[in-house]
Amino acid sequence: MSMAATAEVCDANPQLIASGELRAVQPVFQIYGRRQVFSGPVVTLKVFEDNVLVREFLEEKGNGRVLVVDGGGSLRCAILGGNPVQQATNNGWAGIVVNGCIRDVDEINGCDIGVRALASHPMKAYKKGIGEKHVPITIAGTRICDGEWLYADTDGILVSRTELSI
Repeated sequence: MSMAATAEVCDANPQLIASGELRAVQPVFQIYGRRQVFSGPVVTLKVFEDNVLVREFLEEKGNGRVLVVDGGGSLRCAILGGNPVQQATNNGWAGIVVNGCIRDVDEINGCDIGVRALASHPMKAYKKGIGEKHVPITIAGTRICDGEWLYADTDGILVSRTELSI
């Protein structure tokens, strides 16, 4: 993947930042997975301590998309583990951003996918299947909508209303 660094994108696009077209996500996420740089169109999901819908999304073909999960910032259990991340890798997802915890860190770090999460936690999530798909979410101070574009590297995460030519 050839992508300009997020810092360079910010430096080159002050007008997009000023208009809100380009937003930086607050730096609260840890980096996991082998792919430290990733980008793609966003698919949003809102759940709380429940991973059924997360797994369902990652069983679909990713086609280079990025799943952004608002897990309510819960630090009480993991809503993403190694098996779904391996499935996401196999299904062509570019990345996963979780406003919550993951587990199976060593397994996830072996997968060729980008993953961002608040932390790791050994306890698994509930399996109730409750949540909302394709809804606007707010994570780390940033509103993110289905269909927007996410760009991530080791400097941080940017979200744009449309695909940037970078």
